Amino acid sequence: MGDGPNPNAKHSKYSVEGGELKRNGEFCPEEGCGPGVFLAVHKDRKSCGKCGYTVKISN
Repeated sequence: MGDGPNPNAKHSKYSVEGGELKRNGEFCPEEGCGPGVFLAVHKDRKSCGKCGYTVKISN
C-alpha cells in the first residue's frame, strides 16, 4: 500500500496548461450529473458512480 501516489486518483484527472486548469477525465453525459462528475474507467467499461450510467469499452 505504500507504492507512491495512485495513478487513478483525482489529481490525475487535472493538469495545468498555460496557467489554466484543464480537466482530462471524461464527464458523465447524463443530465443530472454533467461537468464535474467523472466517469470511472474500468477494464471493460466506463461508469458513473452518481447515477449508474455505464458504457462498454470495445477493444
